[in-house]
Formats: sequence, C-alpha cells, structure tokens
Amino acid sequence: QVRLEESGGKLVQAGDSVRLSCVASGNIGTNYQVAWFRQAPGSERKFVGHMLWGGSSPYYDDSVKGRFTISRDTAKNTVYLQMNSLKPEDTALYICATRPPCVGVACFSPTFETWGQGTQVTVSS
Repeated sequence: QVRLEESGGKLVQAGDSVRLSCVASGNIGTNYQVAWFRQAPGSERKFVGHMLWGGSSPYYDDSVKGRFTISRDTAKNTVYLQMNSLKPEDTALYICATRPPCVGVACFSPTFETWGQGTQVTVSS
C-alpha cells in the first residue's frame, strides 16, 4: 500500500521561496504519476503540476508555470515542489497525490489513487 507524507510548508513573505517534500512509502514504479494540488480556505482543490516518478513528462498549471518546479530523488522516494517568487495568492494547503501509469487524457484527470495530508504554505504581503 502506497502512502504519501508532505512536509516543508511554512509562513513566508511575498517573493520568497519554499521547497516542499513528498515522501512515498510502498511500491511505486517510475511510470507512476505524481502530482501536486493546492487548496485555499473556502476554495476547491486545484491542480498545480505533475510528472512521472521517474522524472519525465513535467506539466504545470499556467498559474505557476515559470515559478514552480517539480523534481525527484528516486533514492529517497521523494518528490519536491520548488516554489519561487511566491505571491499571497499562493497561500494554500499543498497536497501530493499519486496513481498508477496512465495514458492520454486520463493523465490529466484530477482522480488520483493515493493522497497525502498536505502541508500549509502561507505567503504574507
């Protein structure tokens, strides 16, 4: 059974950078897809970006493109979300998720098999 645990969230000022971690336990193949989502208070969960655990096929929402980067350390079974030039509107609970290999449009579905509990990022102005 796969489990995910996020960490690294903190209170920062606008313009700062934060790196979040998502550690996976259990059996995950390099072709599994891993994604980051975020949810602000009172709002629905929104997609941030995804990639394969092996490191290929990164894809980002337009709202974070150029500022956020997903990377991984396969030896540590960890995926990172590097967030630069943070804005107050980036304030949210950041959640990672993973699912078995997908094909085509299914890879852009918000339905994931396993979710973490999330880590809070707060950006002050």
